Amino acid sequence: MQALDLAALRAAPLTRQPFEYLVVSGFIKAEARAAVNANYPRIEQPGSFPVGGLTYGPAFRALLAALTGPDVRAAFEEKFRIDLAKRPTMVTVRGRCGPKDGNIHTDAVTKLITVLIYLNPHWEQTGGRLRLLRSATDIDDILVEVPPEDGTLVAFRRSDNSYHGHKPFIGPRRVIQLNWVTDRLTVRREVLRHRVSAWMKRLFRLTRSQESGVRSQGSGVND
Repeated sequence: MQALDLAALRAAPLTRQPFEYLVVSGFIKAEARAAVNANYPRIEQPGSFPVGGLTYGPAFRALLAALTGPDVRAAFEEKFRIDLAKRPTMVTVRGRCGPKDGNIHTDAVTKLITVLIYLNPHWEQTGGRLRLLRSATDIDDILVEVPPEDGTLVAFRRSDNSYHGHKPFIGPRRVIQLNWVTDRLTVRREVLRHRVSAWMKRLFRLTRSQESGVRSQGSGVND
């Protein structure tokens, strides 16, 4: 797929301390972004969703195929000096940020490489900008801050100190997350976890909506 600028990925400098990371602007080429965004899955609530449970168009499908294909894997193997040949991939997608998103964390130990690809034009908000951090407790102890703008890629090798997070933001924020993980059991477990989480959120919203409707009807009777 010609939408990906693998040459820019290979040319990007890899920072090695305090953990390995890189940033590539325009990893998804400008001429491909409109089609990918038009085909992006419709996601109305916060949280990460496995791509297997989402509906999307052909340009987005082609992007996923390229991201999980051998050329991209080889580029990351070369850049991070890691053998990923027998490591499965896991892809999740976000469409919105909620009030609980952005807390400082490292990622599960089962994740080897994390790749974040943003698809948000003209990001001007102060919140929602990914921060790679030196500290587990200070969101302002910044190694680098990355606006989640259209086509930008951030990748890092997971470690015990690969801290990252962002300041609060509520609203649309598109990001594809690609991980190479230790084994297929991890993929199945994480997919199940995300699906259960999404189901619980939908159930919670439905319950609140029904309770709100009951209160509204009661208010009308009393007036």
